[in-house]
Amino acid sequence: MALDWYKELDTNGKRVFKASFLGWGIDALDYMVYTFVIATLMKLWGMSAGEAGILGTVTLLFSAIGGWGAGILADRYGRVRVLEATVLWFSLCTVATGFTQNFEQIFITRALQGLGFGGEWAVGSVLMGEVISSAHRGKAVGTVQSGWAIGWGVAAILFALFFTVFPEQWAWRALFWVGAIPALLALYIRLHVRDPEIFTAAKAREEKTATRYSFWTIFSPSVLKTTVLAALLCTGIQGGYYGVTTWLPTYVKTVRHLSVIGTGGYLLVIILGSFCGYLVGAWLTDKLGRRANVIIFAILCCLAVYFYTQVPLNDTSMLIMGFPLGFAASGIFSGMGAYLTELFPTEIRANGQGFTYNFGRGVGALFPTLIGFLSQRMGLGMAIGVFAGGAYVLALICIVMLPETKGRALISLGDLKRNPAVAASAVQQAK
Repeated sequence: MALDWYKELDTNGKRVFKASFLGWGIDALDYMVYTFVIATLMKLWGMSAGEAGILGTVTLLFSAIGGWGAGILADRYGRVRVLEATVLWFSLCTVATGFTQNFEQIFITRALQGLGFGGEWAVGSVLMGEVISSAHRGKAVGTVQSGWAIGWGVAAILFALFFTVFPEQWAWRALFWVGAIPALLALYIRLHVRDPEIFTAAKAREEKTATRYSFWTIFSPSVLKTTVLAALLCTGIQGGYYGVTTWLPTYVKTVRHLSVIGTGGYLLVIILGSFCGYLVGAWLTDKLGRRANVIIFAILCCLAVYFYTQVPLNDTSMLIMGFPLGFAASGIFSGMGAYLTELFPTEIRANGQGFTYNFGRGVGALFPTLIGFLSQRMGLGMAIGVFAGGAYVLALICIVMLPETKGRALISLGDLKRNPAVAASAVQQAK
């Protein structure tokens, strides 16, 4: 059965899943709300398109900082404690955004929100990856990531509801004030979730031997290659994602002159495709392997970009194409949480995962801007193809150079020091 892995979890494991799934869904809700109110803020405040774009970019850039910082803290002070803090942080910053009065103020709150936004995924995915057996790690962590599509869908529903009920000068603020709800999740985490046994055992060993690992350990000779390749892999995946999702709708609307892009039906199809992509990718990453999942979805993403930019499509065809676009762009992420968890030793796992994933997010956030500049010389369609296609090719190169970790038991730094080859060859079923 599809959810047999969930039944195998103990009480704490089920609570970890609920907390991580809801945390990621609320992350999406809080982040995607901004995408729905851009037009309103531009109208009410007279913001330019460039300023609106800056507000989107600054959140992603600060999320890169927050993700690495949260990973470092989670390795030192515990996964649960830091997860709770990140949820509270982005909740407070989202609520504060609803009280802003101008561009400068919302710039600050969006930047601060990004710190918690990046930190929640970095810690939540590690936490989930450490409480599940290797046989089901891909399905479990991938299912957690499907919460993004749920949060995105809820944001769309609330947008439609609030802008129907309230005048627009209050509706956009009310959307951000919904961000107070995650505080309840933080309370649930505080009362019911505890750190995984593998982490508490590692901390006990550190205390016994009076050992403390620097956050620079992820750049030490034994793990440097893994860190660099994983960071570039995440750059390719996220650069491609941001390039495609940011510019394809504009391309289809302004160059192809199709009207379906601006409809709620198209958005619904994209979100449904995204949700299915997360779940299928989660299943494939355990069935075929972490590397196979990335390869399959990277190729699908390249095909989606090709069809959108090179094949003549009418409104009906474009509506249908929304599903494979959402499916491919999201499915490639499903295996990443499990893969990064398995690549790094327990003592530096959150640090390594937080750095590599959020390095990719920070660099990837620049891709939409670069596409915009390049489009002035070669056209928007070609610019999307060059950057998005190049990003997914980078991901393919890196995934081939990294080891397959399907079925690998989670390792410690001690294991790595005793046998450096363990990172490439230790494939065994976790008990």
